[in-house]
Amino acid sequence: MEYMTVKQAAAKWGVSDRWVHKLCLDNRIEGTMRFSAVWMIPADAQKPTDARIKSGKYIKRDKDHTEVKRYE
Repeated sequence: MEYMTVKQAAAKWGVSDRWVHKLCLDNRIEGTMRFSAVWMIPADAQKPTDARIKSGKYIKRDKDHTEVKRYE
Protein backbone atom coordinates (compact mmCIF):
# COMPACT_ATOMS: atom_id res chain seq x y z
CA MET A 1 0.00 0.00 0.00
CA GLU A 2 1.27 3.47 -0.83
CA TYR A 3 1.15 6.34 1.63
CA MET A 4 1.33 10.11 1.46
CA THR A 5 2.45 12.65 4.04
CA VAL A 6 0.34 15.35 5.66
CA LYS A 7 1.80 17.94 3.25
CA GLN A 8 0.94 15.82 0.23
CA ALA A 9 -2.61 15.20 1.48
CA ALA A 10 -3.10 18.92 2.17
CA ALA A 11 -1.99 19.80 -1.36
CA LYS A 12 -4.18 17.07 -2.87
CA TRP A 13 -7.31 18.14 -0.94
CA GLY A 14 -6.70 21.89 -1.03
CA VAL A 15 -6.59 22.42 2.75
CA SER A 16 -3.90 23.41 5.25
CA ASP A 17 -1.33 21.03 6.73
CA ARG A 18 -2.71 21.78 10.20
CA TRP A 19 -6.24 20.77 9.18
CA VAL A 20 -5.02 17.39 7.83
CA HIS A 21 -3.03 16.87 11.05
CA LYS A 22 -6.19 17.56 13.09
CA LEU A 23 -8.18 15.11 10.95
CA CYS A 24 -5.53 12.47 11.65
CA LEU A 25 -5.61 13.18 15.40
CA ASP A 26 -9.40 12.88 15.43
CA ASN A 27 -9.26 9.55 13.50
CA ARG A 28 -11.34 11.03 10.68
CA ILE A 29 -9.14 9.54 7.94
CA GLU A 30 -9.36 5.79 7.63
CA GLY A 31 -6.11 3.82 7.57
CA THR A 32 -3.74 6.45 8.93
CA MET A 33 -0.66 5.39 10.86
CA ARG A 34 1.62 7.44 13.04
CA PHE A 35 5.35 6.89 13.18
CA SER A 36 6.80 9.08 15.93
CA ALA A 37 5.70 12.58 14.85
CA VAL A 38 4.91 11.69 11.23
CA TRP A 39 1.46 10.73 9.97
CA MET A 40 1.21 8.37 7.02
CA ILE A 41 -2.06 8.58 5.10
CA PRO A 42 -3.10 5.98 2.50
CA ALA A 43 -2.65 7.41 -1.01
CA ASP A 44 -6.20 6.41 -1.94
CA ALA A 45 -7.79 7.97 1.18
CA GLN A 46 -10.78 10.22 0.56
CA LYS A 47 -11.05 13.69 2.05
CA PRO A 48 -13.44 13.49 5.05
CA THR A 49 -16.65 15.48 4.87
CA ASP A 50 -16.83 18.75 6.77
CA ALA A 51 -18.34 17.98 10.19
CA ARG A 52 -18.75 21.61 11.28
CA ILE A 53 -22.25 22.84 12.06
CA LYS A 54 -24.05 24.03 8.93
CA SER A 55 -27.34 25.08 10.54
CA GLY A 56 -25.89 28.26 12.07
CA LYS A 57 -26.81 27.10 15.57
CA TYR A 58 -23.90 26.48 17.89
CA ILE A 59 -24.50 23.91 20.62
CA LYS A 60 -22.18 23.94 23.62
CA ARG A 61 -22.12 20.95 25.92
CA ASP A 62 -20.55 20.55 29.34
CA LYS A 63 -17.70 18.10 29.70
CA ASP A 64 -20.03 15.40 30.99
CA HIS A 65 -22.48 16.13 28.10
CA THR A 66 -25.43 16.67 30.42
CA GLU A 67 -26.26 20.36 30.09
CA VAL A 68 -26.79 21.90 26.66
CA LYS A 69 -26.58 25.63 25.97
CA ARG A 70 -27.76 26.98 22.64
CA TYR A 71 -26.42 30.15 21.07
CA GLU A 72 -28.20 31.64 18.06
